[in-house]
Amino acid sequence: MKMSVEATLLARSASCCELCKETDNLKVYEIPPDSDGSADQCLLLCKTCQQQFDNPETVDVNHWRCLNDSMWSQIPAVQVMVWRMLTRISDEGWPQDLLDMLFLDEETLAWAQANAEGNRGSNAVQHLDSNGSVLEAGDTVTLIKDLTVKGANFTAKRGTAVRRISLVADNPEQIEGRVNDQKIVILTRFVKKS
Repeated sequence: MKMSVEATLLARSASCCELCKETDNLKVYEIPPDSDGSADQCLLLCKTCQQQFDNPETVDVNHWRCLNDSMWSQIPAVQVMVWRMLTRISDEGWPQDLLDMLFLDEETLAWAQANAEGNRGSNAVQHLDSNGSVLEAGDTVTLIKDLTVKGANFTAKRGTAVRRISLVADNPEQIEGRVNDQKIVILTRFVKKS
């Protein structure tokens, strides 16, 4: 069965890594956490892409500039892994710009988020807005009061939409987002999910 999956992936990918287009050291990669081993839930990846997915501490952000091309793939498995890596490295700036352009249908997005990116697992910190709604990375929130931004000399006005937020992993009361082109930390009690 593995050979037929590998043969399917080789044909689908034209014998190159489905993310970076490398042609050497290609292997079948089952998408975590619950791949059934079918071609639909696997990718053909090079050794570099596989190692960086499995070992986040080894990520070379510049290697992932290849996602600028692979993000347009129509293959859901590719879309899932592109979304996961862009989310993982979104603090670098340019990956967030790609995430802003990336469109996944609801089913594919749910699959991408199923990994709780960053391998936080079931003991992940839950971030709740002022109404008790669960916030997810990538959500858009609206400020419910004027906030003075310390060190930046401006006030983030009530009603301001903050798009593509990221969650502060170890603090359920904080999120990060861009206001006036500056990345700021915002307390969750001052936002509502849009």
